[in-house]
Amino acid sequence: MKILIVNGPNLNLLGKREPTIYGNITFEEYLLHLRATFPEVEIDYFQSNIEGELIDAIQQADGNYRGVLLNAGGYTHTSVALGDTIGGVSVEVVEVHISSILAREDFRHVSFIAPKCKGSIMGFGLDSYKLAIQSFY
Repeated sequence: MKILIVNGPNLNLLGKREPTIYGNITFEEYLLHLRATFPEVEIDYFQSNIEGELIDAIQQADGNYRGVLLNAGGYTHTSVALGDTIGGVSVEVVEVHISSILAREDFRHVSFIAPKCKGSIMGFGLDSYKLAIQSFY
């Protein structure tokens, strides 16, 4: 099974950015843990702060991966285009968030991608990614 993790804006700052919300380790460090936890899964990773590059990654995943784990960061609450992309591909996408977006500022309570996703997992720290991978079994 092949899974693609797509992380959006500012997730390249994990380990440094607001550690009380996002934790103290980088995503690259956590990715090593994910790959060790799921040795039978080929896990590829892409991160960009640019909305169009996230769209391209999801479109290119179609037909090449069993699923996509998408943490769209701030684009979750603003990007109609990402939602349209998810609706236009056959690869299943799981929305992932490290924190619970429903427990944060009001503007974060709205997700333009959730209605197009297989499901949403949030609030379990970095282990939200682990739970999202398990949803494909």
